[in-house]
Amino acid sequence: MKIKRFIVSVGAAVLGLSGLSAHAIPSLFEYGFNIDGTVSDITLGDAVPGGVNVAGFDDVSGLGTITVSISGAGAHTFDAFFDHEIDEAINTYFNESGAATGVASAGQSWEIDEPGFVFGDIYTNFEDSTLDNSNGVPAGLEDDVSLAMGWDFFLGAGDTATISLLLSETMPTGGFYLSHTDPDSNYTFYLSSALDITGTPPAPEPTLVYLLAIGMAGLLATSRRRSLSKV
Repeated sequence: MKIKRFIVSVGAAVLGLSGLSAHAIPSLFEYGFNIDGTVSDITLGDAVPGGVNVAGFDDVSGLGTITVSISGAGAHTFDAFFDHEIDEAINTYFNESGAATGVASAGQSWEIDEPGFVFGDIYTNFEDSTLDNSNGVPAGLEDDVSLAMGWDFFLGAGDTATISLLLSETMPTGGFYLSHTDPDSNYTFYLSSALDITGTPPAPEPTLVYLLAIGMAGLLATSRRRSLSKV
């Protein structure tokens, strides 16, 4: 079983209790990716997988944009796992809740759960690419919260999938998204994702190319005869 640290900073606690804390402080405890069954837990020291761009992601706060590029004909799976804490030093990490809003797209999966330190199965499901589309830590059952989101998709020859993940303090204006809330800090951040598949246009069939060539030759011949008849 994983072991999670619990840090109480006396100075931060005093600051929070005195009402001087102007803004909640999210922090990223753990995150990782599972691409086609290969798990990379970045926080545990694994390298960021090829095709994953984290240049726009802050791995301290756990906010920002991540883009993923996957190619190769056939079936693919992608899952991302995030375990954040909000104002942990002031009010612990087990007073938080999660929520799912909207309708997931075809092939999209998700899960909100305690991250497996006590009762949650989200990390196991992340490793197995079997996110169960359920919320184990809703409002009223606050605890330690982690989020995961994934995609199952099929690529044809020449296709490329681009997956974007956005973790932001700004609520999405539409679509499907997850949220992670600390009610004591009155703070929420959001996780949303999109999948875009693009492909290389297929080469024209040889027969079609041949017919087009014949047609062009016929047009040129007709045009030449008309020109000669006017001489």
